[in-house]
Amino acid sequence: MKILFLCLGNICRSPAGENIFRDATRKAGIAAQFVIDSAGTEAWHTGKGPDSRMTQTLVSRGVEVTGKARQIKPADLEEFDLILAMDDENYANVKKLDPNGTFAEKIQKFTSYCQHHSETEVPDPYYGGQDGFELVADLLEDGCSRLIEKYST
Repeated sequence: MKILFLCLGNICRSPAGENIFRDATRKAGIAAQFVIDSAGTEAWHTGKGPDSRMTQTLVSRGVEVTGKARQIKPADLEEFDLILAMDDENYANVKKLDPNGTFAEKIQKFTSYCQHHSETEVPDPYYGGQDGFELVADLLEDGCSRLIEKYST
């Protein structure tokens, strides 16, 4: 199964989702069942690694952090089985790449997988403090555990 995590710039939330999910699949012994990637709806940070504050947050939780920012492309809609937008704005932006609704079922909000948090969006921590990065990691860990339950074979 191919899963794409999506946020605005692809340096905080979506690479965190990619790395948390990759780490969780490794620990569960099911990494071979998934192709995992992330992208942003904007190209501002293309080629850059994840935000250092997000990286520090994940490393403190034992998660290895890899990846380089990239912008989503129309071909991703066809290639990936599931595209998980972190918030309403990015959900709307990715839907614009699919004006006929051909891929509507595979474009979803990440928070729909959270079981222990009631937030409807994964908030952008970029302009805030450490608490924001911790909340993002908590939300992503929550939703990623449900993704594993639902999609591992």
